[in-house]
Amino acid sequence: MIRDIFMPALSSTMTEGKIVAWNKAAGDKVSKGETVLVVESDKADMDVESFYDGYLATILVEAGKEAPVGSTIALVAETIEEIEIAKQNSQAPTPISTLPKEEPIKVKAEPAIVQITPIAKKGGRTIASPRAKKLAKELGINLTQLQGSGPNGRIVAEDIEKAAGRVPTISQAPLEKVTSIPSTPILANPTSTEVVPLSTLQKAVVQNMVASLQIPIFHVSYDITTDALDRLYKKIKSKGVTITVLLAKAVALVLKKHPLLYSSYTDNGIKYNSDINIAVAVAMPNGGLITPVLQNADQVDIYSLARNWKDLVERARSKQLQPSEYSSGHFTLSNLGMFGVSQFDAILPPGQGAILALGASRPQLVANSDGSFGIKTQMSVNITCDHRIIYGADAASFLQDLAKLIENDTESLTL
Repeated sequence: MIRDIFMPALSSTMTEGKIVAWNKAAGDKVSKGETVLVVESDKADMDVESFYDGYLATILVEAGKEAPVGSTIALVAETIEEIEIAKQNSQAPTPISTLPKEEPIKVKAEPAIVQITPIAKKGGRTIASPRAKKLAKELGINLTQLQGSGPNGRIVAEDIEKAAGRVPTISQAPLEKVTSIPSTPILANPTSTEVVPLSTLQKAVVQNMVASLQIPIFHVSYDITTDALDRLYKKIKSKGVTITVLLAKAVALVLKKHPLLYSSYTDNGIKYNSDINIAVAVAMPNGGLITPVLQNADQVDIYSLARNWKDLVERARSKQLQPSEYSSGHFTLSNLGMFGVSQFDAILPPGQGAILALGASRPQLVANSDGSFGIKTQMSVNITCDHRIIYGADAASFLQDLAKLIENDTESLTL
């Protein structure tokens, strides 16, 4: 029996995928659960495993090429004798650039089920962060005997240190610095006529931004005094907590009182969410951006939240995030303050009701209530809202409560 391997849909918005690498060559034996290839989706590189035993008869789409979701990219033969038959009957998929949108993709054989590898222990494989793997090798720790504490059971560096009898440490380097990397590809010798193709991630960003233009939005700005927040940050930054994590926690706590702000519009009405999942925009090394999500940020303590964020950013940069880890956000933060930007307007992500743009904290001359003047450190925040479900008073009330927490109740962030 000959079966097709299709280009899988790794996310709801994915229309085509790029093959990063084939782990098997034509003619190689393939076992059930074994990784056959790696596919680049709009946000991550994912392992694709075979669900059948057999032989990889022929590869129709080579590494580095793209193919539409649902198109045949390889054939798997059940026996050696069927390999030649598969080669004779094989036909490469129509290139994306010439494929009519209304023309259905035809398949000629029974589809081979493919399985996307999740971040967890599965089929004997142990999933760990790159840093955890390196540390395990240095300390002689067997990864297969560990239970990961990271998202979805992923083994992180802290798990290795605990197994080795060390006191877990958290890198003190501010994670926000990952956004200082170039946001577009850099050419060694650029010319005026050279065109650099967009990456799969950049194409996805383009699609999302164009979709956002169809949404009626409005902006509301607010100046927040951050002296108390700065003092708290100095006290706990040695434990790996960054300003971005503190702000994400503050926003999550305030959102509990403003469920409309993390809801979204649907044709049938307003979709309210039970979980407060905070997405945070992060620039990628080779262009585009991704929004790792801090799940249930209102319920997770600040130190665990910092560890989760560290792991998310690390895996985002190596394109190892699962779709649920970058597409499940209900409210987004975009922080350009580390670049010295005073304020800016953020574009609303499709499927969300609001996004908060964070500017830099700067000393400002402020008039006090008694008529005197003083210097206070202030940060300008600017919220972009979907005006179909959120109105000006809703946004203003949320920002007012956020300012009250940051200015007068920062201790609640560490409870």
